[in-house]
Amino acid sequence: MKVVGFAGSSGAGKTTLIERLIPALKARGLRVSVMKHAHCGLETDQPGKDTWRHREAGAYEVLAASPERLVLQRSFERPQERSVHDLIPALHPGVDWVLVEGWRDSNLLKIEVWRAATAQPVRYPDDPFVAAIALPLADALPEDTLRPRLDLDDPDAVAAWLVDNGDRFDYDPEAYV
Repeated sequence: MKVVGFAGSSGAGKTTLIERLIPALKARGLRVSVMKHAHCGLETDQPGKDTWRHREAGAYEVLAASPERLVLQRSFERPQERSVHDLIPALHPGVDWVLVEGWRDSNLLKIEVWRAATAQPVRYPDDPFVAAIALPLADALPEDTLRPRLDLDDPDAVAAWLVDNGDRFDYDPEAYV
């Protein structure tokens, strides 16, 4: 599988880019998974539903399955941060691409998503794992770089760049032990 991170400040467009990249990669016949880091509480089931009731009753894990979906929830006794490398092995091994939103300080190769309008600093000068920067092409970067500039508003071009550079994103879990 190939794994690429997406890092940037809130409001830069990470979620929107990933949302638009999924169909662009699928159109190339690729299976795509997404991992998202949540900074605060994460709730995926609805109050009153069976899975919610089971979790509220104290189940360590609740697995719900239907012909269309499988959801596994695990509750930790104590809050604990999981690294991206702890979680990637939980994904289906037959996936072609994993798009990771969050874990911006990880050692995964990533695309920085940046907009001048956010008035936030860029990461790429200090983050050696930034492989490219996705931004509106009209925006000027605050610091020169040899890293590729990708058009944030053209997810098909970003998908093409990822596929063309796919070997760089091959995931080897042994490299992160």
